[in-house]
Amino acid sequence: MNEIFLSVIIPSYNETENLQRGVLSEVRDYFSKQKYAWEVIVSEDESPDLESRRLAKEFCDKNKNFVFLQNKHGGKALSIWAGIQRASGKLILFTDMDQSTPISEVAKLLPCFDQGYEVVIGSRGMERKNFSLFRKLASAIFRTFRGLFLLREIVDTQAGFKAFTREAILKIFPKMEAVKKGVEKAQGWTVGSWDTELLFIAKKWGYKIKEAPIIWEDRDVSVAKAKERQEGKFVKESLDMIKQIFRVKINDLKGFYEK
Repeated sequence: MNEIFLSVIIPSYNETENLQRGVLSEVRDYFSKQKYAWEVIVSEDESPDLESRRLAKEFCDKNKNFVFLQNKHGGKALSIWAGIQRASGKLILFTDMDQSTPISEVAKLLPCFDQGYEVVIGSRGMERKNFSLFRKLASAIFRTFRGLFLLREIVDTQAGFKAFTREAILKIFPKMEAVKKGVEKAQGWTVGSWDTELLFIAKKWGYKIKEAPIIWEDRDVSVAKAKERQEGKFVKESLDMIKQIFRVKINDLKGFYEK
């Protein structure tokens, strides 16, 4: 049996419409053409939408190299962490179910590991295709604010397309506040700025980080997520993300991220 080169983790929460349009088939069709050994772990975060759970599990059960994980609800970070612990690849990538960044963009990240990088993150640059004007503005404000305090050399900390060496991600992820809090404080599908915390720890510990340009276009057709945005959750989420920047700074001053 070939050693797995790449493990791909896809967190899943209320993804019925995305699953129905064949996003997992896109992932399968791309990797079936690759010469390296791979696995895809769909990490399900106890979606209230039972059809989302059913569709994801059914696809994984029917397709080789796909694994379905059913977790207790804990939010995106814990969903990814569950997948990381199950993964066995030399390299580990996490990507969003909606495939706003096509899985084929991984070809832009993998060569960076041959150059000695241990953390390679997809970057959308300053563009946010199909974002509303409001979301573009909010994103720009967050980037500017975050750059004043953390990771000013990185343009895009929030794209859900990041790859790590297995050794690096297994050491970094458990140090994150989002992981240490556990499932008891999770509400809904909280995105937050845990990506920033993740990259901050990686930089602090001396891991070599590369930001690689990727194609990105909002392809998320989840009805549940759209409803949450209409109800103003995006505004609250944006404010929470700014608060989390301060928490990372305070945690660092308290020695929270020491090895």
